[in-house]
Amino acid sequence: MALDRQSRVLVTGASGFLGRHVVEALRARGVEPITFRSADCDLRDWVQTEALFAKEKPDVVIHIAWTGGGIGYMRAHPGSIARDNTLMACHVFEAARRHGVRKVVGIGSVCAYPKYTEVPFKEEDLWLGYPEETNAPYGISKKMMLVLTQSFADEFGLNGVHLLMVNMYGPWDNFDLESSHVIPAMMRKFLAAKESGASKVTLWGDGSPTREFIYVTDAAEAVVKATERYDSPDPVNIGSATEASIRELATTIGAMVGFEGEIVWDTSKPNGQPRRKLDVSKAKERFGFEATMPLREGLERTYRWYLDHGRTLSE
Repeated sequence: MALDRQSRVLVTGASGFLGRHVVEALRARGVEPITFRSADCDLRDWVQTEALFAKEKPDVVIHIAWTGGGIGYMRAHPGSIARDNTLMACHVFEAARRHGVRKVVGIGSVCAYPKYTEVPFKEEDLWLGYPEETNAPYGISKKMMLVLTQSFADEFGLNGVHLLMVNMYGPWDNFDLESSHVIPAMMRKFLAAKESGASKVTLWGDGSPTREFIYVTDAAEAVVKATERYDSPDPVNIGSATEASIRELATTIGAMVGFEGEIVWDTSKPNGQPRRKLDVSKAKERFGFEATMPLREGLERTYRWYLDHGRTLSE
């Protein structure tokens, strides 16, 4: 699907972390996307969602809006996470169907994979088991979006795409300690400890789980390339093909920040899924996407952004 100045591309969650970068990637292609504030349209409400689509008449929808956060937030809000993400997906797909949208690109999550999945995770393994418990309400709500993608294609002919995204990081990430993911949480904790002269930083779990991370501009490029070049409801993994343990990540970020104290692991807190690493070959084969940002460089850019801009926003 060619995107140009006449393309009417609606981006949900455009003011959020990934959404901001997708908007910029679209603008780099000459597309001025349709965006809105959640205060003006709550996608959990069918009447508001239908009115938005009736007014804007999009040709393409990139559905990024979501509710969630790190392990602590997921544990505290399982019901609202399951409810909100499922409602938003149902409303977006139904509005797209009713208003003749040509294509819907939905952003899924690595959290949808079973807790114990052979590494690297392959798309065909998605239904082989239950997700890791702390992420399950979120992961299953994303699986529901995949079901909508495939079933709306079968019954209504809606061109839907579902991207399984690994953990993202980069500028405009969420640094709120109550809801942030691991990289921004570590950066903020280590910097606070350094500045206060604290002798130790306590982190959740035992540090053994591994995660795959993708820099947010790479993730945004994947989303736009899939919008342009991929036309299938078969899900596609989006990642960087690199894996790092939480312990290694903590050592790297602590040194980057200049924290010289002790890292203490609170093993009474959950680790989350033991390992996460995706097989990303399908994205390269189907629409030519490969991540380019090395983890170390991406971490340095993220930390510099936090020092220059993020601290004011998160305090």
